[in-house]
Amino acid sequence: MRVAVDATPLILSSGGLARYTLELSQALATEFPGDEYFLVSDQKFALPPGKLKMGAGPAGPFERRWWLWGVQREMKRLGAGVFHGTNFAVPYYPTRPSVMTLHDLSPWMDRSWHHAANRVRRIAPVLIGLGVPTMIITDSEAVRLQAIERFRINPNRIVAVPLAASAHFRPVSAAPPPRPFFLYVGTLEPRKNLPFLVDAWRPVHSRYGVELVLAGRRREDFAGLPEEPGLRITGETAEEDLPTLYSQALAFVYPSLYEGFGLPVLEAMQCGACVITSTDPAITELVDDAGVRIDPRDSRGWTETLAACASGRDWLRGRRERSLSRSREFSWSRTARRTHEVYLEAMRRFHG
Repeated sequence: MRVAVDATPLILSSGGLARYTLELSQALATEFPGDEYFLVSDQKFALPPGKLKMGAGPAGPFERRWWLWGVQREMKRLGAGVFHGTNFAVPYYPTRPSVMTLHDLSPWMDRSWHHAANRVRRIAPVLIGLGVPTMIITDSEAVRLQAIERFRINPNRIVAVPLAASAHFRPVSAAPPPRPFFLYVGTLEPRKNLPFLVDAWRPVHSRYGVELVLAGRRREDFAGLPEEPGLRITGETAEEDLPTLYSQALAFVYPSLYEGFGLPVLEAMQCGACVITSTDPAITELVDDAGVRIDPRDSRGWTETLAACASGRDWLRGRRERSLSRSREFSWSRTARRTHEVYLEAMRRFHG
């Protein structure tokens, strides 16, 4: 089987979309060496090392209309039998089977969460409604159920395939930090609820001196946060530095208002971090009983939980072990195998 995988998310330097596309493609190539996986896009990206191959991209101005014409011709040149749209998009004309990953429904829930999602917001529902993607994948069962309800998708056409954390996320033995800190990792954007987190953390810092570290790429539509004692905004952090941060943190904190999966939460758990998250359905599905979950609008609840965490070891006892135990239930090889099953089903339905 030859599969064309949309590599457009790889133009991003970080974030869940890029991580999903890279890790899944590499795991597929490893798990199914008899197949060929081509990363294709109308934009420039760097081919990651390994067994993956790269498409040529648009050949001339006509193919610049990528989703209308270009990707079809690219697949014909490559002899690809199925297309995987890793970011809400598939070719507009269904001349071959395709699989669309619908990561979450955030583009349709609150316009303030996305400043540049007009194309996805407008086109994806039309493609789904017309049945253009043969099969649809979501990152969680929570989003699968949301999508079925919102877009009236036949339940047997949409499958939840959980993500995983990269193998290099594991506990790291490192010297204790100069000061204890809570850690957030992820894109700095409106729906991550970071001003709320800072407000909830501030009295805990005043009483216990625990700092708050926010690590991640700042998106253009994020208003920013004023400087204040104990708050460290580190910006985009090198991938190789994250396991140490996760391992050193007093707790990983993630008060997001809405998620499709919550990949940084799993990365933190795989490093043995205690996790304190919101009650978002997808995150709840991921964390299960391994972490503490609090309503992302309950400021008092967050402050009390952060204070309990900062006040002593009794509160933390056993929580790191629960994180590690839960994280072992996820792997990219498992994600790849389940995704491969969806490819086969898409081909069976399209040609059957």
